Amino acid sequence: MKFSARNSFKGKIIAINQGPVSTEVAIKVAKKIEIVSVITTASAKRLKLKVGNEAYAIIKADSVIVGAD
Repeated sequence: MKFSARNSFKGKIIAINQGPVSTEVAIKVAKKIEIVSVITTASAKRLKLKVGNEAYAIIKADSVIVGAD
């Protein structure tokens, strides 16, 4: 996977809090570092995000975007 953002961190999904419109995704990227992002629930479903799966926290400007293979 390639993206234009320079700040991307691969990690494991440690928590998902799904709501009807938005979903909070927590990704552990280092021993004591977690990145949390709020994305649409539709995007979370399309990416098939699950606790324990690997994912990327992609940071561009003031946004954190989640990506998965």
